[in-house]
Amino acid sequence: MYTITKEVYFCYGHRLMNHGGKCRHLHGHSVKASVSIQQASLNEQSMVCDFSDIKDCVESFVDTYLDHNFLLHKDDPLIPMLTDANERFMVLDEHPTAEVLSKMIFKHFAVIRF
Repeated sequence: MYTITKEVYFCYGHRLMNHGGKCRHLHGHSVKASVSIQQASLNEQSMVCDFSDIKDCVESFVDTYLDHNFLLHKDDPLIPMLTDANERFMVLDEHPTAEVLSKMIFKHFAVIRF
């Protein structure tokens, strides 16, 4: 089995409304996501895939949905205010934890064939 990994950096804001600690308040993060692609064999160029293909796919998804975006749970009372202020945000069915962001990125890549 062969694996390659591409790292991408981005920033986002969120809050975890039901959290007992300070994460219940509005705040932001600068994060690094690592995306690994695994293949049983190498392609005709002796690669799992071209790193630029991963980069293009990751950066397109991150730029569109995550980078400099505010991620909110669908029940967050801030949504009407942000809508009225024409601010950028994304509403999620789940609380916007790091694990949920990881799942979003994973699901995006699960349908792509390199």
